[in-house]
Amino acid sequence: MISLNYRDPRPMYEQIKDSFIKLILSGGIGAEERLPSVRELASQLAINPNTIQRAYRELEQEGYIYTVAGKGSFASQDKEAQNMKVKQLLEEFDALAQRLISYGVDIESLISRLRKGEEEQ
Repeated sequence: MISLNYRDPRPMYEQIKDSFIKLILSGGIGAEERLPSVRELASQLAINPNTIQRAYRELEQEGYIYTVAGKGSFASQDKEAQNMKVKQLLEEFDALAQRLISYGVDIESLISRLRKGEEEQ
């Protein structure tokens, strides 16, 4: 379900958060599906529970999950919030792509880079 890449320069909580976002947006985790508890996931990944807690907190702030006291964390069914986040990220991508083009990076290089990133997933 979730795996960590220790060579990835991003902090572990970001890797965990991004993995859950991909799973939620792709349908790998369905709406209202319960996520592993902080302790369960920390044990599976052999990392500090605070790292998992931080990832869950950020996921909740961004609307991807919600927490019910005593029950756990669940994938949100709020597709509108998720779609808004995707739209925001695409707008950031567009702005960055335009900036790269203005620095002389050709479109084919950008496309090649996108394809390479897709293959690595």
